[in-house]
Amino acid sequence: MLSVVLGLILGAIIMLAFGYDPLLGYSSLIDGAIGSPFYVGETLRQATPLILTALGFAVANTAGFFNIGVAGQALFGWVGSVTIALMFPDLPKMILIPFCLIVGALCGAVWAGIAGVLRAYFNTSEVIVTIMLNYTALYISNHMVRNVLTKADDATPRISENASLRSEFLASITENSTLHYGLLIAILMCVVVWIMMHKTTLGYELRSVGLNPYASEYAGMSTKRNIILAMVISGGLAGLGGTMEGLGNFENLFVMGSMPSIGFDGMAVALLGAGNPFGILVSGLLFGGLKIGGVSMPLSSDVPSEVVDIVIASIIFFVGANYLIRYIMNRVVKVNKGGVN
Repeated sequence: MLSVVLGLILGAIIMLAFGYDPLLGYSSLIDGAIGSPFYVGETLRQATPLILTALGFAVANTAGFFNIGVAGQALFGWVGSVTIALMFPDLPKMILIPFCLIVGALCGAVWAGIAGVLRAYFNTSEVIVTIMLNYTALYISNHMVRNVLTKADDATPRISENASLRSEFLASITENSTLHYGLLIAILMCVVVWIMMHKTTLGYELRSVGLNPYASEYAGMSTKRNIILAMVISGGLAGLGGTMEGLGNFENLFVMGSMPSIGFDGMAVALLGAGNPFGILVSGLLFGGLKIGGVSMPLSSDVPSEVVDIVIASIIFFVGANYLIRYIMNRVVKVNKGGVN
């Protein structure tokens, strides 16, 4: 919470430095995030894929791996889900949506599993491997759009109604926002991941490997197995995040010039949520509100929307500097108690 406050304060200082009114800027941001049912729906919709990709990053991070490839895994899940949706448009909705979700998760899991296998058996850096796989996923995705799913077009047709996560009910209660049922999936996965990591043998082993792989191996746990499982589960969750984009937010796949932002923003959400699934749920909603509310800032207060990116970056900086913040706070407390001269 202190990191968020410090990030907002730094954003306000920057606004003042460039001649903008921070109170007007932040009031515009809040109004654009939760000022009406439509904006609330858009904030929840924006948060949905961020929560899932953040969960994916958190699982790998808890096991001691920095899965910087969640963006590529999310994109692969997006590709897989839309491909299935376009191949079988007439399947019943109750069959097609779960089919697309499963394929999307599997695509992300397989893509992350490559890095997991290489780390487990060859001790390669998962950071380097996943960075390279990110670009591979991007170019495979663009090839699929232009040469497989279309005839040299830059975007696929929209998926059928049977594959869409959109809901007339959710749209009606949020003034025709694009909120979809993916939010329920994201909340469910927060509960599932918390139970898995804290109430199961698998979760205990993943946390043990993250704390000390040598002690875990000595205790009889298979380090290689847990490395691969951590990356596979991480990629599966990231793939689900990409599936939300394909089946809910955009309802198609298109040529991209860079990786989807949900991957890197999801990493930030996971760091702010301290890797806890329920903390991730809250931080995902915060980031969703910042992203959606930031769009309204230039319209209502003339404050550039880039200020929101500065605020987000500042929050992550202060999260990363939490040790220094805690150290300073402890020193202040000791001084106030007379424990330090």
